[in-house]
Amino acid sequence: MATISGYDSASIGVLFSSLDSNRTNRNPFSSGGGTDMLGISYVDYATIRSGSYFKLLDAYYSDSENSDEIKDVLSTNTSKDDSKTLARIEDAASGMRDSAEALTASGKDSVFEKVETKDESGATKMEYDTEAIYEAVSAFVKDYNELLDEAEESNTKSILRAARNMVNYTKVNERMLAEVGITIGEGNTLKIDEEAFKKADMDQVKDLFHTRGSYGFQIDTQAALIESYAKTEAARANTYGKNGIYTYNYQTGEIYNSVI
Repeated sequence: MATISGYDSASIGVLFSSLDSNRTNRNPFSSGGGTDMLGISYVDYATIRSGSYFKLLDAYYSDSENSDEIKDVLSTNTSKDDSKTLARIEDAASGMRDSAEALTASGKDSVFEKVETKDESGATKMEYDTEAIYEAVSAFVKDYNELLDEAEESNTKSILRAARNMVNYTKVNERMLAEVGITIGEGNTLKIDEEAFKKADMDQVKDLFHTRGSYGFQIDTQAALIESYAKTEAARANTYGKNGIYTYNYQTGEIYNSVI
């Protein structure tokens, strides 16, 4: 009897026996297994989840001339983007949110909270901390550009749509951004001129980045959507892990393809 890495035809027959359409549904809690209301065998399902199914197919098709075609069929990854791309997009979106929320924070945590300063005569007054605001906006610009760059690598429509909304919101506010030293460059990226920014009206900067419904608030909203879409898309990359166990972890979602 021919064997496949320790599996003979009898064991293969047992593995796929439940696919017989003439089988009758049995109590799923009985010793013989059974099927659910859709006709799916609990025994076969458990075999697949345990990794035995993976090992059997891996052994059978490892030397197949059509292994490339086989692995495409067997992979259950329905994601439009690979796991590494989605992970980078998610990280970039999270960074963008952190930068945006640093500018929209209120109270003592707000970068727009005025601080007490003294002039040359020793008189005190309350002013914005221009340096702190510049650092926060510079981080926003950097993370904005990074997120656009990563999102462009996506094939997921929802991610691309949210990234396009970011660009559109930026174009709508182009004039106001330019007035505080922020311009739109090649590839819709942002560029900040430190000297021009520090000379700008900080009240106008606050209107752009701090208030609810502001440009900064809108970008934060789109970044949150991109982060959510990346997580949702990543969840579709469910397949076999390196040890043959079925997994929903997108970080190991393509390992099965690499071992056949």
